[in-house]
Amino acid sequence: MSLLEDVKKIAEKATGWRRPSKDDLAGLVRPRTPSRFRFKDDGHIPNHPSWPLVLYRSAVRLPASLDPAAVFESLFERNGWGDSWRNGIYDYAHYHSQIHEVLGIARGNATVRFGGAHGRTLALKAGDVAVLPAGTGHQCLAASNDLLVVGAYPALGAYDECNSADDHKRALSRIAKTGRPRKDPVYGKDGPLLQVWQRKR
Repeated sequence: MSLLEDVKKIAEKATGWRRPSKDDLAGLVRPRTPSRFRFKDDGHIPNHPSWPLVLYRSAVRLPASLDPAAVFESLFERNGWGDSWRNGIYDYAHYHSQIHEVLGIARGNATVRFGGAHGRTLALKAGDVAVLPAGTGHQCLAASNDLLVVGAYPALGAYDECNSADDHKRALSRIAKTGRPRKDPVYGKDGPLLQVWQRKR
C-alpha cells in the first residue's frame, strides 16, 4: 500500500488533482474539544512527563471529491507539520524520543493502544486526529483492510524510533528537551494543543 500511496502523493502534488485548495481546507476542519490522555512511564515506554496525548474526534471532513490523504497532508503542512507519510501504524509498541507526531486517519479504522502495556486502547476512524507528544507509545492492535493513516512532524526535532529497554534511559533526557510545536497541526497558531501543552516554566 505504501508504494502505491507514494506514487499517488507525487502525482497529486504535480497535478493538483484531488488535492484541496486553501479555500477548501477552511471548510473541512470542524471545531472540536480535545480529549486528553496522560500515561505514566512504565519502565519500557516513557511517555511524556508533562503533556498528554490529544485526540480530536471527527475533526476533518473527508469529501469523496478529494483524496483524504491529500486533505490531511495539506492541512498539516499549512500548520507547519511536514515530512508526511502515508501508511498504517506499526503493530509493535514504539515511540519517538526527539519529536512529536500527528496521525490523521484518512480511511478505514483501527484499534490502537497508546501509552504502552498499561496505557489506553482507543478506536480511531476516518476524520480523527491524534497528536502524540514525544515519548508516547503507540501500537496498532487491529485495523480494517482499507486503513490509511497520514503522519507528520513539527519542524523542530529529529525523527527516531525507540522500542527496546535499552532506549529508555537515553530517551528520558531527549523527551525533556523536545520543545513545544509552534502550531496545532489541525487548528494552527490558536489551536487547543498550545493551551493543553503548556511551556515548561
